[in-house]
Amino acid sequence: MDTATLVGFFAAFCTSVSYVPQLKKCWETGKAEDLSLMMFSVLATGVAAWIVYGIFKHDIVIIIANALSLSCLAGILWFKLREDRPRRSSSKHQGAEFLKVKTGSTKPQIARE
Repeated sequence: MDTATLVGFFAAFCTSVSYVPQLKKCWETGKAEDLSLMMFSVLATGVAAWIVYGIFKHDIVIIIANALSLSCLAGILWFKLREDRPRRSSSKHQGAEFLKVKTGSTKPQIARE
């Protein structure tokens, strides 16, 4: 194995392991509320493209590094999407909850002047 490949594996290890603390925090807390869904989605797309690039170039270091990174990113995205799903469905009912708090009923009220 040449020096360039060893440096590549070291770089791959560092970049892949960098996601582990964030994934660990999501796992322990069950939350990813402070993370940007857009940023992690774009990052995961880019990492997936690097895997395809590595396949085209027959570069095992690029493939392995980005496959590990994508695995961690997929875990983080799973937490984020799982967390965002209830918020989106509950937003449909926020108007009814506002009416209930404001008027004591969820039935629409006729405004009287």
